Amino acid sequence: MNVPNAVDVQGLRVQYDRVVALDGVDVELPRGTALGIVGPNGSGKSTLLKAVAGLVKPSGGTVRVGGMPPEKLPPGTIGYVPQIEDVDWSFPVSVRDVVTMGRYPRVGAFRRFSAHDHRAVARAIEALDLGPIADRHISELSGGQQQRAFVARAIAQEPLLLLLDEPTTGVDATTEEALRELVRGLVADGLPVLMTTHDLDRAPEWFDRLIVVDRRVLADGKPDDVLESGAYAGIREHTHVHGHKR
Repeated sequence: MNVPNAVDVQGLRVQYDRVVALDGVDVELPRGTALGIVGPNGSGKSTLLKAVAGLVKPSGGTVRVGGMPPEKLPPGTIGYVPQIEDVDWSFPVSVRDVVTMGRYPRVGAFRRFSAHDHRAVARAIEALDLGPIADRHISELSGGQQQRAFVARAIAQEPLLLLLDEPTTGVDATTEEALRELVRGLVADGLPVLMTTHDLDRAPEWFDRLIVVDRRVLADGKPDDVLESGAYAGIREHTHVHGHKR
């Protein structure tokens, strides 16, 4: 029996009012693979992640996660970490509270935690080295610490697919390396990861495959091959000259 890809996107079109964000995008993500997404300003990178997460409705084409439409998957199947500037930091919660929220899709409305749920939260806190700050208010943390907390929330969820929207934006070099090692460890354990990034130069260290997106997929292959392609050169010039937008 054929095992479906972790993600299978065919002919994806997403349109906001009259603006076409994605048009005819095809993406396959096998299990146990890290796939990076790069692209210029307004290229649809974040929209692609949201479509895979089931957060935006396609105008055309299909999105399948493990062979199923994302909206029909059991709660908690997909772990999604948005860009940190999209988060309301005034909400009065501690780091531990944030990580614990990762279990909510699994435990249901009554939130009766089992020993397994508590262990999943503890493992996620340990994996992101959040123990010393677990009881601090989330708004008191640095950008890197906040990002680690939200990645830990997704890890506590024990997802079958992890989506990361530019998790290294605004973090220091130590946090970036810790996140990279975490991602590579998760992928080695079989978890598929789909991640947007602006760090083109380090892509080969993060990903097994890399795609260049500008409403469509302009290049798809091994990171080194994509980085040497004309598509990558155009993206590099655009992002260096005009700046980066998610």
